Amino acid sequence: MNPYIQYMYSYPHKTAYRPLAGIRLNDYASALAGGGHGLYLHIPFCESKCGYCNLFSVTGMGQEAADCYLDAVERQSAQYQEVLDCVGAEFSELVIGGGTPLALAEAQLKRMFENLHTYFHFRKGPDVVVETAPNQTTIEKLAVLKRAGVSRVSMGVQSFSDQELSALGRQHNAKSAQEALERIKTFDFPCVNIDFIYGIPGQTQASLLESLKEALRFEPEEIFLYPLYVKHGARMEREGAVLDPESAFGQYLEASGFLRAEGYRQDSMRRFVRQGTARAFSECGFGTSIGLGCGGRSYLGNLHFCTPYAVTRTACIARLKDYEDTKDFLEIPHGILLSEEEQKRRYVIRHLLIRPGIETRRYRELFGRDVLDAFPVLRGWIEQGFAALEERAGEAGAHSYLALTQRGLGLSDCLGPQLISPEVDQAMREWEAMYGQAHDSVPRQP
Repeated sequence: MNPYIQYMYSYPHKTAYRPLAGIRLNDYASALAGGGHGLYLHIPFCESKCGYCNLFSVTGMGQEAADCYLDAVERQSAQYQEVLDCVGAEFSELVIGGGTPLALAEAQLKRMFENLHTYFHFRKGPDVVVETAPNQTTIEKLAVLKRAGVSRVSMGVQSFSDQELSALGRQHNAKSAQEALERIKTFDFPCVNIDFIYGIPGQTQASLLESLKEALRFEPEEIFLYPLYVKHGARMEREGAVLDPESAFGQYLEASGFLRAEGYRQDSMRRFVRQGTARAFSECGFGTSIGLGCGGRSYLGNLHFCTPYAVTRTACIARLKDYEDTKDFLEIPHGILLSEEEQKRRYVIRHLLIRPGIETRRYRELFGRDVLDAFPVLRGWIEQGFAALEERAGEAGAHSYLALTQRGLGLSDCLGPQLISPEVDQAMREWEAMYGQAHDSVPRQP
């Protein structure tokens, strides 16, 4: 069994999205009434494209290009404000991802936060998450984050081995990552997360553990472990790099066991949270959020939408220009409308792959059926030791949860894809057939 089929960070994947017609944000604004929503801002700029990266990002654009992009984000925000104010939308979470958000200049970061608070209403003390990279993490920019009330800083270190960083095509080295973490610690952010990758060419279990031991010196509240996926359009694919599943899984078992022994609670295949760190779990199958920028994804009930998926530099720049040239941001031209069946699958995927799992009574309340009857494959997982029914104490008494076992967690990227519907699977395969080979051209939409 290959443990590494697909990372199910959301469902359906963007490659299942297609052109939409006749849909406007106004039509779905009621989903954003009141509080409890998320706001995501995508900053697509990076110093360089890492060898494994297939995310929406562009390099070598300069500060003038970033100003033009922020102009477009402000226009989008102003148009959204007119709709959101009508329903009293209030946001409890702000996530700024990329790309590398701290690739923006200090003045641009200040402008970014000022614009967000001008056009959107936030609850008092919202969760504010910002991603960064070592070379962009300066004292001046961290000071901007602190003044903006950032509560979680996430940095992609990936490894403290210079040889492994070179294999990944990262532009920082171990020393610069250590110095960046030292700077972050001086600002006392409530939560600091460090990302690592395993399965890197030349990496061993010993070298991975050395990186994690070094990370613990900085006492991060969270650590994420990601297997190295080399996807279509990434430089490492063109170089012929492939993940060795057996070696990578051995590294995962060693690393996950080490972190648990060091006092980190494992909440998913990737997320490890230091014991004592508050971590609220919330129902995530029906969460509502708005995405800003080129590449930001929105979830409004059964409507998911974003700009068309792109990987290569030429395609990403074309998407970026389309975004900046947009006059009417309230029109939703690309996304997917989920059927009730797809919403059930999303709910199961989003809960089962993250502990504490699926509360079985809650699933029955939502969908009128036992989850094991709705998805017989889950019974097979129980028989194979990948999942189990557990009783957990709660405020209203004991509740039954269907959760992945420790063994099952490690196989999340193999188990999760088994829950993809035939229709979504077909749409993703069609996208791969049309655009899946590494190229440097702008794909036409199907």
